[in-house]
Amino acid sequence: MRVHFIAIGGSAMHSLALALQKKGYIVTGSDDEIFEPSRSKLEKAGLLPPQWGWYPEKIDSSIDAVILGMHAREDNPELLKARELGLKIFSYPEYLFEQTKNKTRIVVGGSHGKTTITSMIIHVLTHCGKDFDFMVGAQLNGFDNMVRLSDTAPWAVFEGDEYLASPLDPRPKFHLYQPNIAVISGIAWDHINVFTSFDVYVEQFKIFIEKIAPNGTLVYCADDPLVAGIALIARKDVTLIPYTTHPYTVEDDEVYLKKDEKRYPVQIFGRHNMQNIAAAKAVCQVLGITDEEFYSAMASFQGAARRLQLMAKNDYTNIYFDFAHAPSKLTASVKAVKEHFPDRKLVACMELHTFSSLSENFLQQYYGTMEKADVAFVYYNPKVLEAKHLKPITPEMVKKGFGTKHLTVFTETEAMVEALRQIEWKGTNLLLMSSGNFDGLDIAALARSLTHTS
Repeated sequence: MRVHFIAIGGSAMHSLALALQKKGYIVTGSDDEIFEPSRSKLEKAGLLPPQWGWYPEKIDSSIDAVILGMHAREDNPELLKARELGLKIFSYPEYLFEQTKNKTRIVVGGSHGKTTITSMIIHVLTHCGKDFDFMVGAQLNGFDNMVRLSDTAPWAVFEGDEYLASPLDPRPKFHLYQPNIAVISGIAWDHINVFTSFDVYVEQFKIFIEKIAPNGTLVYCADDPLVAGIALIARKDVTLIPYTTHPYTVEDDEVYLKKDEKRYPVQIFGRHNMQNIAAAKAVCQVLGITDEEFYSAMASFQGAARRLQLMAKNDYTNIYFDFAHAPSKLTASVKAVKEHFPDRKLVACMELHTFSSLSENFLQQYYGTMEKADVAFVYYNPKVLEAKHLKPITPEMVKKGFGTKHLTVFTETEAMVEALRQIEWKGTNLLLMSSGNFDGLDIAALARSLTHTS
């Protein structure tokens, strides 16, 4: 099989390219810019395009499939050539389905927790020696790639993103996977540039339920009233499995899952992660994993990258980085750190980086999300609004949106870092939250310097 990637450098696209190469496919690709870590990984595999740009002469009738990334445009010269030749053109999710249509597909959807739940399932199945394919949106310990595809695995575990499939296909990605086992972890409005109202956003999850394969299963969070409500629209042939927060206890900063009279240690914390564990456990039970196998595996689960990731620590300060950017994620992450360290102050610092978070009309969705923090910082770069063609927002708008009296707004990274350096860190934790990197801030170096001087 020969496969060509248009916009091969994306985080998901390059992972799929590497997975197909490992499967034995002949892989080529093009892009007009590729950043790290995609660039180094493609270069190591011999897949880095020799020149930046689009070259329609690369496209010929010997190509079995063309995969189109989100970075490409409808008038892309290579895409136009592929259409002219009548080649098969797939979006990223379409091709994942094509590769796994004869397998049992487990698809984890939801506004929050889907990366972590998917990672947990992958970790448990690996621990139990199971053969499976997967796609997840974060780097996992022990894996060199975020995608695996094979001819042998009976199962495929996918993170079900609700964002658009491709520039040519406005359907959410998770509508294309047709899961045999579907998970919905929770629903909280996001991606307002695509889903213009909360009702439109919720409708996507209803469609996701309708797309469950015949005689499939829906695992859903019964702690979320909205999710519990829409689960009732599932067809009669779909098995419903509700889950709630897994019972747990915290003793001397150690977290234990409780089951009957037994306790099982885990390395992650926060009520939202106990919900995530319950979701992963429900899926694993459907796949035949026993309770003892599940708890044994979870003892070594350290979390997905950038999900409450411990960046540095000393005896009296822990510094975490979290992918949190949507309101529900902020609330869960801030609450988790504060509750796990009740005797320490918490400085929470988040970056407004996504289209939704930088939209004036959406800022009110953040009201109260950082209330549990003792000190709250919010950073945004006004130039990013220009790049996204958004109306300007002011620090006053941000303060009003968050509704937190002890909140300081920064528009320059250097000023934010200087404010962090002025804090007395003894007995205080720091939680940095963003889907970006605070405009190139070396977060690991900052964390080391703050804990070194605490």
